[in-house]
Amino acid sequence: MKYTYLLINFLTILFPLLLSFDKRVAFYKCWKFIWPGMAITGLFFLVWDVFFTMQGVWSFNDDYILGIKIFQLPLEEVLFFLTVPFACIFIYACLNRYVKWELPAAVADTITTAVIVYALLNCSFNYNKLYTFVTLALTFFALVLVRFVFKAPWLNRFYVAYAVCLLPFYLVNGYLTSIPIVMYNNAQNLHSRVATIPLEDHFYLLVLLLMNIAFFEYFKKRSLVH
Repeated sequence: MKYTYLLINFLTILFPLLLSFDKRVAFYKCWKFIWPGMAITGLFFLVWDVFFTMQGVWSFNDDYILGIKIFQLPLEEVLFFLTVPFACIFIYACLNRYVKWELPAAVADTITTAVIVYALLNCSFNYNKLYTFVTLALTFFALVLVRFVFKAPWLNRFYVAYAVCLLPFYLVNGYLTSIPIVMYNNAQNLHSRVATIPLEDHFYLLVLLLMNIAFFEYFKKRSLVH
């Protein structure tokens, strides 16, 4: 169906949008801290997406999109960078509100170090695979900046939110890659998949959420100062 990808976007944002008005979380009050970061991050990922589409890293199945394109990207793919970050930041905010337990700092540091080393090694050995190299390189630099330059105190909470976000990620991305709506060129990735989802997509999600939540925390903190 031509509106399949659009429907996936709609269902992704529907419940977070409706539940934003829950009195205990009152997520709608945080919207003003979300939009600037989503705009900056979205622009970055759109440029990335356009470049990868032009390079044949991935393509889109015309049978499941409306056919409206912006800079060679389907409208639905552009909306993806609004619906998915919004839903994931909502999950992050709900966990902060309802779950008092935090990942111990030592564990968070171990995860950060392990991912940084893994990303660096993969970049070194797979520099000829565009999706692998770029995604893992950005993962490396994003984590180094957040942990060692900005020394973000919320990184332990981020990992918990990321783990929870993997559940809807497997549903949404699993659907996108199994039909498939998004088709990957295996010559540009490790050709290693979790079911139908490329391994690199997990790090793609990590960078996407890390940037959005970093901006969310920054703008929220800046509002308290002023």
